[in-house]
Amino acid sequence: MNIDFEAMAVLEEESQNESLGVFGSSGAGVVTGERRESGKRGRRPGRKAQLDKQDMKAKLERSRQSARECRARKKLRYQYLEELVADRERSVLALRKELDKYYKWNLELDQGRMPEGLDQLLQEMGVVKEEVKI
Repeated sequence: MNIDFEAMAVLEEESQNESLGVFGSSGAGVVTGERRESGKRGRRPGRKAQLDKQDMKAKLERSRQSARECRARKKLRYQYLEELVADRERSVLALRKELDKYYKWNLELDQGRMPEGLDQLLQEMGVVKEEVKI
């Protein structure tokens, strides 16, 4: 018996189809004694190669553009945070300076002296009213 490889593959496939019954190995539908044109599923290599290259180039360009935008947003976010930190540091320094001033006033009051600027602060707050001289 002199059978070539293709004929043997066709015979083997037909015997497998008969042994499976009505449905094929993929469960796709009714199988007849004829050989299916394409038994494999999925994407076939080599199809639409030029379109795939164009799609890939477009995809890469979109990815690059997205990365540029991401870096720009990141830069803006860091600038905003740096400005926020600088503003808070200025506020902390101003509060420390004010605390130091009040600490010095407290020391002068403990020694029985009236600190400079305390009268003005008390008048602004409305605690002490100016005496009217006649």
